[in-house]
Amino acid sequence: MQAMILAAGRGNRLRPLTDVTPKPLIEVKGKPLIVYHLENLHQAGITDIVINVRYLGDKIQDYLGNGAAWGVKIQYSVEATELEVGGGILNALSLLKKSPFIIVNGDIWTDYPLISLKTKAKGLAYLVMVDNPSHNQKGDYHLEDNGLLSRQAFLPSLTYSGISILHPDLFTDCTQGVSFRLAPLLDKAANAQKLYGEYYKGAWTDVGTIERLHHLENFLSTPMLEKKMLY
Repeated sequence: MQAMILAAGRGNRLRPLTDVTPKPLIEVKGKPLIVYHLENLHQAGITDIVINVRYLGDKIQDYLGNGAAWGVKIQYSVEATELEVGGGILNALSLLKKSPFIIVNGDIWTDYPLISLKTKAKGLAYLVMVDNPSHNQKGDYHLEDNGLLSRQAFLPSLTYSGISILHPDLFTDCTQGVSFRLAPLLDKAANAQKLYGEYYKGAWTDVGTIERLHHLENFLSTPMLEKKMLY
């Protein structure tokens, strides 16, 4: 199974750090965020990795190279213009085999064991869901007992973690080179009862702001018995 790490974003909320450093290379406890993902993927035996780049993308390519330092093989999908998440994944499909692949957002941190995803491809997309953080209190999807995900305004919802397995058919009828979000495609899959997921109770955070970055640093510096959840 292949994996794709999303690393093309500008990271405006992490300025001024991202004025000179691309968000995936922001360090947490002396290690770039994206390296945590490479290590997790390597431990899972997933070594064929695609990374999309745009903003300061040359710095990401220079730092990671071909991935050999982490025991993986990296291919880059270079975006000339902003394509959003959906357009960025579609742009990279030519580097991905015609089979389900793992997606990991480059600006999250988690201890989720990616090895557990390798046998869970189902429907058009399979999402790892987490408790709702303060910046997304309404959540994204309701998780049914049978694993289906749906938009239910009056039922409790969970937040999409930025970790998933996507099937290439999710992007059928999408136009190459056009900027579009992933969420509408997931909603369409949910309406067709082809969107599945699981609830992960472990550590996770979206490192989208300076405050969350500092919170993560403190979390990783705290002895295990004293840790509180990142949410």
